[in-house]
Amino acid sequence: MAVQSKDFKKYLDPVVISKLKTLELRARMVVEGFMVGLHRSPYHGFSVEFSEHRPYMQGDSLKNVDWKVYAKSEKFFIKLFEEETNLISHIFIDASKSMQYKHTARVTKLDYAITLAAALSYIMINQQDSVGLSVFSDTIHNYLPPKSNRVYLKTLLSALNEIQPHGTTTTSKCLGSVAEKIKKRGLTIIISDFFDDINSIMTALKHIYFKKNEVIVFQILDPIEKSFGFDRDAIFVDVETGEQITTQPHQIQRAYQEAMHEYLNKLKSECLNYGIEYNLIETSQTFDKALMSYFSKRARLN
Repeated sequence: MAVQSKDFKKYLDPVVISKLKTLELRARMVVEGFMVGLHRSPYHGFSVEFSEHRPYMQGDSLKNVDWKVYAKSEKFFIKLFEEETNLISHIFIDASKSMQYKHTARVTKLDYAITLAAALSYIMINQQDSVGLSVFSDTIHNYLPPKSNRVYLKTLLSALNEIQPHGTTTTSKCLGSVAEKIKKRGLTIIISDFFDDINSIMTALKHIYFKKNEVIVFQILDPIEKSFGFDRDAIFVDVETGEQITTQPHQIQRAYQEAMHEYLNKLKSECLNYGIEYNLIETSQTFDKALMSYFSKRARLN
């Protein structure tokens, strides 16, 4: 199965993708849909072949110019050698119980996160980068060290496919323990709803950043977690602790929205202060926003 030009948008839709049979197929179709869409968007000309090329810079030897690429794009790109292209990447994915939530959207936060992680793994392995995976909640449930061979992709996808939500979110402890395993500089991607103490979150992120890693954060939320747009009396249950509260949502909606806005802005500003790339992703959104963030970061690391 290949993405046709007219179909690319639907293969970026999390609801459509969730209906595909295997995680490997979902990952491939998301990536192919993104690539097709890239060439029909304002990003046309953006180099997605960064694993083999980088833009020509003054002083580069002309013997390394890829003239075939120039003939197609009328832009100068330098061929990279394998030792220049291999990047070590780590994907952290939050599997705490809060990630199983869905309301406004039709896929859970965890389903969205798993598909995104699968698509990123597919891209990295096919670009000959090394990628590892850590699954966490209140403890580390699985850790796979970074590798770059294509056979390893099936191992990563199998691990992602087996994730079940459990436990509470303990970001700082879990990210900190895995960060100790990161011995070489590279790219770290964290996918979570980040429903944890913000100081603990930043302690963990700074720990990774100060080890000379580039960091991308994907905060995954159901749209209603931002809006609190419930329209009837309800009993709200904390999926991680089981605590309950009965309330009329309209009475607390404004206070909730203000608190959530403050929290999101603080997390974003704290990340930006340390050069950490922050992305707020709603589960109703297509996958291209997240993938563009990754491609932009990866291109800058060449």
